[in-house]
Amino acid sequence: MLKVINPTSGQTLHSYPALDATAMGAIIRSSHTAFGSWCQTSFKERADVLNRVAILMREQETRLAQLMTLEMGKPVREARGEVRKAAWCAEHYAAHAADYLTPLTLQSDARRSYVQYLPLGPVLGILPWNAPFWLAFRFCAPALMAGNTCLMKHDPHVPACAEAIADLFEQAGAPAGILHNLPLATASIESAIRHPLVRAISFTGSSAAGSRVAALAAAAIKPAVLELGGSDPAIVLKDADLELAADTIALSRVINAGQSCIAAKRIIVEAPIHDHFVELLKTRLAAFKSGDPADPTTDIGPLAREDLRTVLARQVDETIAAGARCLLGGYIPEGTGFFYPVTLLTNVRNDMTACREETFGPVAVVLQADNAEQAVQIANDTEYGLAASIWTEHSRGESLARDIEAGQVVINGLVKTDPRLPSGGIKRSGYGRELGPQGIMEFVNLQQVWVGPGRD
Repeated sequence: MLKVINPTSGQTLHSYPALDATAMGAIIRSSHTAFGSWCQTSFKERADVLNRVAILMREQETRLAQLMTLEMGKPVREARGEVRKAAWCAEHYAAHAADYLTPLTLQSDARRSYVQYLPLGPVLGILPWNAPFWLAFRFCAPALMAGNTCLMKHDPHVPACAEAIADLFEQAGAPAGILHNLPLATASIESAIRHPLVRAISFTGSSAAGSRVAALAAAAIKPAVLELGGSDPAIVLKDADLELAADTIALSRVINAGQSCIAAKRIIVEAPIHDHFVELLKTRLAAFKSGDPADPTTDIGPLAREDLRTVLARQVDETIAAGARCLLGGYIPEGTGFFYPVTLLTNVRNDMTACREETFGPVAVVLQADNAEQAVQIANDTEYGLAASIWTEHSRGESLARDIEAGQVVINGLVKTDPRLPSGGIKRSGYGRELGPQGIMEFVNLQQVWVGPGRD
């Protein structure tokens, strides 16, 4: 059984049955059967399905958002925004997939030669709990528009969200089997990856789990995209707009109660402005309201699980013990639910726990750098390479971006994912890209076609 604890109350919310091996095999075969006809449909036919699903999501925004609030504690305001963003992703690929996958003519000795982009078959998406709707559509919208079918193995802590996503396709009259909910226990994932009818893997989650998925996919010689953890730097230089930087970095650190791979986690501030910026950041972080995520005035809800809070508390405690100064929060509060207060740590060094490990919660850590060059050095001194932000004059920021070891760099703005732009990491933050024109290319066969007779 997939047992869900309401993170706000700490009480059991509901339980869903997990599939056994027989049921899993039947669903994978159904996905393969559906692929036989879905891959022959036109882009317009596929787009019609995705657009109908998007309309349903917008119409049912309140109900769908409530599922996230109940299962993983997302504040209702953010949850509603996530539903709208997932609908946008579906609409974006419905509108642009045909252009993204236009065959590419290349000159050769052939009468005509080109590359065409063909679907692979059933794609297995292994998804996390922190953005149940957005991450599901980030996976399935491009894959479906490319002509693949999708097997959605969602996190066991959001089974109602997963069921609702699959139901949207049924409500939309989508062809049977193009998107299946695959509610598996963690122990069953390996057999799903190895199944001969599963042709590719998309995984979003921790670096440790991603390493295991990568090994399994490689052993089966299957393509995989991995979007893994991050310890994202936000570099604030002395010529930055400090008010805007403080506003944006504070928001980045508390969105989804800090449970985001691309949140600003290591805030690296140039020495001349360090103390002033810390005060600006502290004021903003202290103003956020923590509480019941169902209350529309709440900014920060609970962490999704008790074990996540335990890990976060250890990371904070170890960092303080190593010499960091705690200006806000830094303790597990009394009461029900898995809440953790907004926490601000200063005097942090890059060798401390909060910098070496990914912190998944509303904990901001500030490091000091003597100059821009040292700030970049600190930013790159990590095993992760997902995203980063730089706060400085824009042309200088663009120049520095080339020196940042990350898959995504934002200059003077909020690091976020956007269906129009590719997203992904390097180093232990993963490989491959999702979203944008590059994302839809990950799960296609780039087939070269040479038409003769050849030319001299």
